[in-house]
Amino acid sequence: MSENVASIFLATCARKGDTVAARFKKDGAWRTYSWKELEGRARAIAAGLILDGVQAGDRVNILGSTSIDWVLAELGVHLAGATSVPIYHSNTPDEVQYVVENSGGSYAFVDGPEQLAKFEEIKARIPAVKRVVRWDAAGEGDWIRGVEDLMSAGEGDEGAKKTLEERIEAIDPDLTAVIIYTSGTTGPPKGVILPHSAWAYEAKAVEKLNLVEEDDIQMFWLPLAHSFAQVLKTAWYHLGHEMAFAESIERLVPNLAEARPTVMACVPRIFEKVFTKVISGGLESPGIKGKLFAWAMGHFDRYADAKRKGQEYGGVGFALANKLVFSKVAEKLSGTFGGRMRFFLSGGAPLSPTIAYFFDIAGIMILEGYGLTETSAATCVNLPHKIKIGTVGPAIPGSELKIAADGEIMIRGPGVMKGYYGNEEATKEAFDAEGWFHSGDIGELDADGYLKITDRKKDIIVTAGGKNVAPQNIENQLKTAPLVSQVVVHGDKRKFLSALFTLDEENAKALAAKEGLGDLSIPELAKHPRIREEIQKHVDAVNAGLASYETVKKFAILEADFTQESGELTASLKVKRRVVEKGNQAILDAFYGESY
Repeated sequence: MSENVASIFLATCARKGDTVAARFKKDGAWRTYSWKELEGRARAIAAGLILDGVQAGDRVNILGSTSIDWVLAELGVHLAGATSVPIYHSNTPDEVQYVVENSGGSYAFVDGPEQLAKFEEIKARIPAVKRVVRWDAAGEGDWIRGVEDLMSAGEGDEGAKKTLEERIEAIDPDLTAVIIYTSGTTGPPKGVILPHSAWAYEAKAVEKLNLVEEDDIQMFWLPLAHSFAQVLKTAWYHLGHEMAFAESIERLVPNLAEARPTVMACVPRIFEKVFTKVISGGLESPGIKGKLFAWAMGHFDRYADAKRKGQEYGGVGFALANKLVFSKVAEKLSGTFGGRMRFFLSGGAPLSPTIAYFFDIAGIMILEGYGLTETSAATCVNLPHKIKIGTVGPAIPGSELKIAADGEIMIRGPGVMKGYYGNEEATKEAFDAEGWFHSGDIGELDADGYLKITDRKKDIIVTAGGKNVAPQNIENQLKTAPLVSQVVVHGDKRKFLSALFTLDEENAKALAAKEGLGDLSIPELAKHPRIREEIQKHVDAVNAGLASYETVKKFAILEADFTQESGELTASLKVKRRVVEKGNQAILDAFYGESY
């Protein structure tokens, strides 16, 4: 059997049998599927799809939140020899239509009434979709079918089961396994063609790195329309550890305490929120406790500053801060994360080194990695035995890195995409004559081959004075203030840099209550002089460590945080810079004395 997603999964099912494969919550209680049960359900879905007319190579859309049912739907698609095309659960009906039409989808899975409603709204505009299967309930009429009905039909048809075996044997490594649509931060999403061979390679690379072990329990919540989640899922199929599915991002903390995982992957936004909560909570502690925390944070700030400069920081005071404060933080965080966490994986966006240093001294190991949708997610990753904070680690086995003359990171290896679906022009632009993929990211390699990302090529600011500025570096420093939720630095072709801030609602309201400002709303707090004063202090502190042309001269505090619903955040919680700038053009122009 050729190396592909299906063969990897089935080999592990045969090896692991009745051992627990997945843990998930249903009706308020944790349930499990063994590898044998997972295989049985996946085969039933695949046979049902075949019986319902799905052909090898057909594109099947999957729309829903991350769950074991999502995984089973896609396993059924893969076993049937078809291609999965995930859609973010946060996408609007028009965005769903775009992906369905662009990918040539002819069949779909959805996870509930909210997602089903999106398909029903656009039904007349997607005539090629012959069936929508919902995995939460029974079907309604000819067009909507329940997954249990699909499975029952497949299990009961010997012809479909025979065809299924033939389909499984016929899966070529070069067959497209998944088409993942980019988040579209700078334009319409493009469908990235990722073959079975790319995912098989990624899974084997994770094994070679000894990152995840067979007795690990991984907490899983990332959106499966994102390549980061897809590579974790395929590695799970190959390694055979236990996967615990979080109920939702809102229920992640209680789920951690219940499932007590040993490994979890996150996006930086999660670490930012935890960091902000710990810092604000510590500083607001009454009496000597709060003063002690503030004293310890003074030592941490000096420690982090020294580490960023490649220097060491220590002494009796820092040792005492570790013993009296940071050891207590470590104990509390360990309990919050379930008490058994070996490490976190961070990807999807750059992690602020300051935040990484804080978790490090609090005893929490974060392995930052790097990759793109176009490279099947994992291209580089730090390893437990040698972490370099501020880098994304060396290339994984089998992948190559090269830095172009203009600083762009070039990637070559088995995980790189075949191209963009139906977009030959964009595909040609993405590769050079030697097969190097142009990542669009700017970075540098150190003597050990560890990669440091400095910014997105398209995001580099060139000021009116001709200075090149990497906004992400500045934004990562500005986001470390407890009052700050998000920040976007602006200044391309402008005389100086400016910034747009959003407030952390919990901390802003806590400050207002502490200082007797009244029960003010976030829009009111955004305009309050006391809030602006605190943000200004932080801007001044960050500016002190920057070159003059990198400093933020003016800023505004927006009345609402960025959200996926408003179109300002991607599903992986990255800020859509162009959307934010366009939506606040009048504010930005006013900084420079220009009219909108």
